Amino acid sequence: MGSSSSSLSNVPNSQELLQETGFSAAHLLRLYERFQFLDKDNKGHLRSEDFEAVRELSENPIGDRIVEAFFLPGQETVDFPSFVRVLAHFRPKEKNRTREGAQQEPEPANSRNRKQIDGKISRVELLQVLREMLGMPVTEEQLQSIAERAIQEADLDKDDAISFDEFRKSLEKVNIDHKMSIRFLK
Repeated sequence: MGSSSSSLSNVPNSQELLQETGFSAAHLLRLYERFQFLDKDNKGHLRSEDFEAVRELSENPIGDRIVEAFFLPGQETVDFPSFVRVLAHFRPKEKNRTREGAQQEPEPANSRNRKQIDGKISRVELLQVLREMLGMPVTEEQLQSIAERAIQEADLDKDDAISFDEFRKSLEKVNIDHKMSIRFLK
């Protein structure tokens, strides 16, 4: 661990990022190496074009949308701390290993509670997400119909919006394995 912690001094905001994201020192160092590899001109930030060097993203059908997740609207570059914070949301969830009486650390960015959205999903927000997700020509009427049906099915308290709990309960009814499979035989 000595070499990891001494090398962390070269990593921007390392201690803050370790606490905030839940990454280990070794993971943070590896992410910093990867960031530096992508930062070909050593400017300390990445542009969307820099992500083209990641083969898995270039082969992924939604790779461009994954890359967009790193950038706020109107933002053209991402620095290392922002890069790590975004990746923390995709980090596999670890079992909670706190001992009795141990001080609770802040929840990492990939925890279920941190990922939950406060409030509700309105019809307007649902339409906006559908437009961004579909990536194919769909009429406004079709989008309205999809949003209407989704709200009708999930909105248990009939307030014309979907809370996180309503969303979770509606997903419990969906057979994901069936929906994500391809039928070869009829």
